[in-house]
Amino acid sequence: MGTILDRLYLLKLGEIHLKGENKQEFIAYLRSSLKQRLAKLDFRLDVRDGRFYLYAPAAEDAYVSAVLSRLPGINAWAHCYSCAKELDPISELASRLLAERLAVGATSFKIEARRSDKSFPLDSYGLAREVGHRLLEAHPSVRVDVHNPDTVINIEIRERSYLYCVSEPGVRGLPVGCAGRGLLLLSGGIDSPVAGFKMISRGLALEAAYFNAYPYTSQDAWNKVANLSAVLASYGGIIRLHTVPFTEVQLAIKKFGQESCSTLYLRAAMMMAADRLCKKHRLNCIVTGESMSQVASQTAENMRFSQSFTDMAVMRPLCGTDKEEIIKDARRIGSYDISILPYADCCVLFSPKFPVIKADFQRERAAFSRLGLETLVEQAVQATEIIDITAK
Repeated sequence: MGTILDRLYLLKLGEIHLKGENKQEFIAYLRSSLKQRLAKLDFRLDVRDGRFYLYAPAAEDAYVSAVLSRLPGINAWAHCYSCAKELDPISELASRLLAERLAVGATSFKIEARRSDKSFPLDSYGLAREVGHRLLEAHPSVRVDVHNPDTVINIEIRERSYLYCVSEPGVRGLPVGCAGRGLLLLSGGIDSPVAGFKMISRGLALEAAYFNAYPYTSQDAWNKVANLSAVLASYGGIIRLHTVPFTEVQLAIKKFGQESCSTLYLRAAMMMAADRLCKKHRLNCIVTGESMSQVASQTAENMRFSQSFTDMAVMRPLCGTDKEEIIKDARRIGSYDISILPYADCCVLFSPKFPVIKADFQRERAAFSRLGLETLVEQAVQATEIIDITAK
């Protein structure tokens, strides 16, 4: 006997509707992403008229709900109920849904009806009026409020009738993978996980690079990055984490480079390594958590310098974002409490007291070249350890 698929979910698409002739390609990415995330379950997925209807075991509701709340490409989702396209079963189901909402304190309601099947005898307004009238008779203590109701009962007439009350918000954006696959420079701080999330929600599948400075950084610092990768994996699927051993590169910068430029040179070396990783693993861009003028390495001049060591596209989704907004987003996606754990990364440990703020491009390019870091960077890339991180 097969698994009973006794729970129905309605998934509402958003931005995908704006796509033209390639709309079906985006739907295919969303379908693939959903199947990957629910791979351990028996389920059925029907796609009709811009809606995804997902049937899954009710016993797995908590897991499925968590997946849907973190799935880029859908604007909202709801627990949904279906019945025949007849007024009596529609009204009975609506009455049951309203009773559930009254039990948790609702005192007013509104019916929103949508008749996609034009063969149904009542139009949308007529259906809403008739069902609303029946609900008032069945629940005399409740009132109709079309402007600010406590609960909204949605009725959609398609090949069957579909009813739902509470819509849960989705991530919105575009399905993972439709924008290709990029490399996130993941430091363990607050900013880079948020940058990764923002690019995931724009359809970019991610791998991540962590520059390890062991023994100057601890195993706890790596664990922190792995846990942040797991948070991102809960939105974007499996995150392939590249741990790049960068101790020798940093020691060479500290020994031979000008102290005020050490962070600048380190960022440049990281960009060199990221460039090599992207080309080695066929990734299409580099993602950073840089925000304009937040720290010394993130001025326009310094970002120009570090970016000059790659010809890959460099995405900086936080570049114009205020720090408080970034922290708010970090709390929302679940990365903040991990990011603030007191395990320093390599950038913090080797930071100069008085860093250069506006690099002279030609002068610093020449000075960096004299350090001869290319061989050390290549050795670090070749020694990189890779592990796949899944959502917890």
